[in-house]
Amino acid sequence: MTHILVIGGGIAGTATAMALHKAGFDVTVHEAHPDTAEDIGAFLTLASNGMRALAQLDASDAVASVGFPLRSMRVLDGQGAELAHVPLGEADDARLRYRCLRRGELNAALQGEAMRRGIGFSHGTRLVSVENGPEQVTAHFGDGSVATGDLLIGADGLNSTVRRSFAPGTEPVYAGQSVFYGYTRNAVVAQDTDLLTMVRGSTGTFGYALSPDGETYWFARVTGPALASDELGHPAPSHWRERLVELLRQDATPAADIVASSSDGIMATNATEIPPGTPWRSGRTLIVGDAAHAASPATGQGASMALEDAVILAKALRDAPGPESAFALYETCRRPRVEHNTTVSGQISRGTRTPPSTAAGRTPSPSPQRPGDDTLAAQLDWDVDLRTVTTTTRNAD
Repeated sequence: MTHILVIGGGIAGTATAMALHKAGFDVTVHEAHPDTAEDIGAFLTLASNGMRALAQLDASDAVASVGFPLRSMRVLDGQGAELAHVPLGEADDARLRYRCLRRGELNAALQGEAMRRGIGFSHGTRLVSVENGPEQVTAHFGDGSVATGDLLIGADGLNSTVRRSFAPGTEPVYAGQSVFYGYTRNAVVAQDTDLLTMVRGSTGTFGYALSPDGETYWFARVTGPALASDELGHPAPSHWRERLVELLRQDATPAADIVASSSDGIMATNATEIPPGTPWRSGRTLIVGDAAHAASPATGQGASMALEDAVILAKALRDAPGPESAFALYETCRRPRVEHNTTVSGQISRGTRTPPSTAAGRTPSPSPQRPGDDTLAAQLDWDVDLRTVTTTTRNAD
C-alpha cells in the first residue's frame, strides 16, 4: 500500500489525510504544533463549496458539532443603508449551508474525526528539510527524527517549509489590508443568528454575525500599510481596539460600537497571498492549501478551497495510473480556479475590484446556478472518475 506523509495538521492537512485514507492510502500526519489549538482565536466561514467537499469526506456531522449556520448576507454602505440582501450559497440544503466557526474548533473537530478513522498523527514534529529520491521521499524533523514515504504532501501553510524546499524564492506578499478579529457578548446587535452582515465602509470592510448563544463574531479588513512585525510580535489588543474604533467612527454603522464593546481578545494579522504561478510540485512532493495558493480573505474562500484540494487530490491519486500523472491531473484541475480566486481576492483587498456581493445582488461565492459549478460538483463527486471531468471551472468570484 502506498504510504503518504502529510506535513501539517491544520484544515488542509487533516482534510487531505482523510481524503487519502478514504481513497485507500496509508497516511501519517506530521504537525509542528503540540496540540490542535493553532489560531484558535480567529474564526472563518465555510462556504457551500467547502461544505460539499466535507460531505464527500463523510465529515459533515463532525463539523456540524461546532459553529453555527449562515443562510443569508446583507451588505451595508458607510451610512448604514442596505445595498443588498442575498442568500448564501445553497442555503436550502442543511448539509451545504454556510457555517461560521472558530478555526481552532474546526481543526479539533477534523483531527478528532481523522483519528477516529485510524489516521496517525505525530504532534510536535517540525519539518526542517525534504529529501526527494527516485522511489521514496524523506522528511527530516527538528528533533532529529525522520519519516519516509512514497509521497509527501505539504499542507504546512503560508510559510511552508515544503514549498521552500523546491521554490525557495517564493514568499508571501502583502495584499493591501490588515485584518482584525474579535468577539463580544456586550454589543446590541439586532439581527437574526443566521445572517452575515457586511459593511463597505470608508476605510475598509467590516463583517459580523450573531451566534445562537448571543456572541457577536466580527472582523475588520483595513486598507493601508501593513502592520509592523513588532506590533504583531507583541500584540496590544487594547491599542488595536482604540485604533479600530477611531477609524470605524467615520461611518454611521454598528461597526464602531461592536468593536468598542469587545474584550482584549482581539487578533490582528496582515492579509497576504502567494503569487500565482508558484510551483506546486517536485518529484514525489506536492503542496496544497495555503502553502500553494494562499489568498487574501476578501472572498472568504481560503478554507473551502483547501477542502476542495483534499478531495480532488485524493481522487487524482486514486484515478490516475501513477503519482506523476496524478499530480499533473490535480494541478490541471485546481490551478485555474484557485489562482483566479487569489487574483480576485487580492483585487478586492487592494480596492481595484468591486466585491461581487454589491453588484446586482449577486451571491458572493460559488452556487449551483453559476457557470462552471457543474464541473466543480463533478470534480468533487467521490464516485466520478476525475479523468472524465473537464477542467473549465473559474467561478471563484
